[in-house]
Amino acid sequence: MERDRKEAGFVGLGLMGAPMAANLLKAGWAVSAWNRSPAALDAFSALGGGRVAAVEDLRDAPVIIFMLPDLSYIEDSAAGLLASWSAQPPAAGTAVVVMSSVSPAGVREFGARVARASGGNAVVVDAPVSGGTKGAVDGTLAIMAGAGDEDFRRLLPLFSAMGTTVRRLGPLGSGSLAKACNQLIVGTTTAALAEAAELAERSGMDVAALYEVLAGGLAGSRVLEIVGPRLAAKDYAPTGPAKFMHKDLSFVLESAAAVNAAVPMAGAGVELYAELKRQGLGDQDLAVVRLAISNLSDHSISATTAAKTN
Repeated sequence: MERDRKEAGFVGLGLMGAPMAANLLKAGWAVSAWNRSPAALDAFSALGGGRVAAVEDLRDAPVIIFMLPDLSYIEDSAAGLLASWSAQPPAAGTAVVVMSSVSPAGVREFGARVARASGGNAVVVDAPVSGGTKGAVDGTLAIMAGAGDEDFRRLLPLFSAMGTTVRRLGPLGSGSLAKACNQLIVGTTTAALAEAAELAERSGMDVAALYEVLAGGLAGSRVLEIVGPRLAAKDYAPTGPAKFMHKDLSFVLESAAAVNAAVPMAGAGVELYAELKRQGLGDQDLAVVRLAISNLSDHSISATTAAKTN
């Protein structure tokens, strides 16, 4: 079977997955998708995409993309696929592309399981993305790949249909580590901007004006440009659930422990986003870290007042 034909399976048509799969269609790829909820499949079918009843129905696709919340979801959804491949191996050169944010160590273990189940005929490539839902819709994602040279070159046309900055960072697991580094910067920068917003507003300053000045200096960044307006407006409608930042920063700690690297900012970030989840804010946008910090501030005021009263 020709492994280089423009045909792909796509698992997970969520906030990111749906526009990514749509961009593959626009680039001339034949895409068949599976999603847990039928509404997303209906919308994808209306764009000209195919649909399957089960993930294992994608077994003969030359490449199968997974865009699910975490590796445990991918492993569960792929169980039938791996069982099918164990009974009858796929064609040599089949690629399983994990585009979710997952553990670097975990995706390497998943790669070994896929290799065993497929008789060595299928390879796992990790290629997480950055750029948010806007980047997914516009096809301008940054894609960080962990793959062998040959596999990366073969998949480059696929990646180029979804992103404009596509790089191979090293072997399997390298893409996920690069994404963890990305999230370290995004998560802690967003938290710092949220702290600045709360400090400024509680001091009588206009947050939008502050951000405008910051954007013109060294503090300017893509995070400020994209997340800043939501932080200033206290707009927490989800473009991606904040709870995933806790997961992603946990991967930073995991990877750092493996190589004895100190990551104090990541440690602080994990604690802050864990607190955000404890406050029940995890399903809202990443910008909701401002509300989490505000709640911590109010709690501190209440505790100080109670101490003085007693």
